[in-house]
Amino acid sequence: MGLVKEFKEFLEEYKVMGLAVAFIMGVAITALVQSLVNNVVMPLITPFIPGGGWKDATFSMGPIVIGWGAFLAALINFIIIALVVFLIAKMLFKEQKVTKK
Repeated sequence: MGLVKEFKEFLEEYKVMGLAVAFIMGVAITALVQSLVNNVVMPLITPFIPGGGWKDATFSMGPIVIGWGAFLAALINFIIIALVVFLIAKMLFKEQKVTKK
């Protein structure tokens, strides 16, 4: 019985369930933002990309081919997710001002 009790204390002390919920929400938000970028943002940017297809947009230097269209989409995904995480953290921790030493 001691092992089960220690395990329950571990779950409570380190808030593992909250972490699991946050992870699942993060995965869902990532899928949502990826859909937003792929289906809304990138089609708006496509007319400005030479050749028109953002997924296939590449830059060639001899035998080296750089797929910058897919990278641009991943970069926009990252920026939106980072902004959302920043805003959530700012709302949650607005009372706990961190001062620089």
